[in-house]
Amino acid sequence: MKTLLIILALIGGLFLIFQLYMVYSTNGVERQPYEVLEKRGELEIRFYPSVQMARVKSNTSSYDTMSSSGFRRLAAFIFGKNKENEKVAMTSPVQVDIGEGEMAMSFMMPSAYTTKDLPTPIDEGIEILNTDEEYVAAISFSGFSSDAKLKEYQQKLGELLKENDLTPKGNYRYLGYNPPYQLIGRQNEVVVRVEMVK
Repeated sequence: MKTLLIILALIGGLFLIFQLYMVYSTNGVERQPYEVLEKRGELEIRFYPSVQMARVKSNTSSYDTMSSSGFRRLAAFIFGKNKENEKVAMTSPVQVDIGEGEMAMSFMMPSAYTTKDLPTPIDEGIEILNTDEEYVAAISFSGFSSDAKLKEYQQKLGELLKENDLTPKGNYRYLGYNPPYQLIGRQNEVVVRVEMVK
């Protein structure tokens, strides 16, 4: 019995070390830059400058479906499945555009790349684009995401926009900052472009 407890304690310790390493390594990943302009309770108003993205679309209304298939395709691209067989560093967050009947997942490309020196995708469904500068409203939540959770926070963000006289523009988006095997310290956001900032 004593041996079993020691083994369980060792496994628990190793698991905790791994999770703390995940938190540390995630914090070291390049993140999409933005400026917080204003905080209104749970609501943040931000300015995002233009960045370069790799994006893939899918005819689905399910985040659970998109998060699996879209991630695999984009991850293959940055892990070397491109015409130059070149690895591209992972960035954060992963973005999912939540549309009706169509979703898109995007990875920001590291700032060290320009359009000219970025590897060319083999997957013809992956497009490289430069985003527009934008103002967004954002709310955060912890834990894991799901279709139900995204719907809940999308509705919550919509209510906060009404309370603050802000008009949403375009689709809501999910931003996920952590790998699926990170269980502690998870960060998620739902954002939407806003037409005006007061």
